[in-house]
Amino acid sequence: MSFNNLDQLYRSVIMDHYKNPRNKGSIENDAVTIDMNNPTCGDRIHLTLKVTDGIVEDAKFDGEGCSISMSSASMMTQLIKGKKVEEALELAEIFSKMMMGEEYSDKYDLEDVEALQGVAQFPARIKCATLAWKAMEKGVKQ
Repeated sequence: MSFNNLDQLYRSVIMDHYKNPRNKGSIENDAVTIDMNNPTCGDRIHLTLKVTDGIVEDAKFDGEGCSISMSSASMMTQLIKGKKVEEALELAEIFSKMMMGEEYSDKYDLEDVEALQGVAQFPARIKCATLAWKAMEKGVKQ
C-alpha cells in the first residue's frame, strides 16, 4: 500500500472514531472518575474506569475537543478494556513513545491506535492525542 493510501486509511480511522465514538458515556457505580483538560487548546475529558481485581473491566469517556483528542479517547477505551492495570500502563507508555517518534515495543496489537502515529509529526497536537491516556494513567494509579 502506498504512503498516500495508508495516510488516507489512517485519516478515515481517526474520523470514524471521532464521528462514531466507542465507549462514550459514563460508568455510574464503583467507578474511578478523572477529569482532565488541555488548557492550550481547550480539549477536556471526563474518563470513568471500572477496575476490579486489577483488571480494567470497563472504560467510558465524555468531553469535547478536536478530532485527535476525542478519537484517541475512543481508541484508548477500546484497547484497555479487559486488560490488567499493568498492561494498560504499558500500553500508555508505548503510546507515549509513539507520540514522541521513539522506538516502541510491538508486544501488543495496538489496533486502531496505530492510526494516530502520524500525530508525532505535529508537536502541537501531541497533547491532544495523549490527554485521554494521561487521564487513564492517573485513574488506574488511584
